[in-house]
Amino acid sequence: MNNTRREIIDSIIEQLENSKARIEEVQSDEQDYCDNIPESMTAKIDVATAACDNLEYAMDSLDEVIEYLQAARDGE
Repeated sequence: MNNTRREIIDSIIEQLENSKARIEEVQSDEQDYCDNIPESMTAKIDVATAACDNLEYAMDSLDEVIEYLQAARDGE
């Protein structure tokens, strides 16, 4: 892989890492919200918990994409 394509991949990785950080902020806020919902509001707790789980899966998926891009960049 030439340097131009490596630089493009590095830029994409940086964008993905920034996106992951933003998702992490949203997930943290949603977790705080979930933790403070009264127990009597089980439906809202279920929705907030599902949102937190899905945001966590999204971050895990971005980690995987970043690893694949790094492997491609590094010729692994």
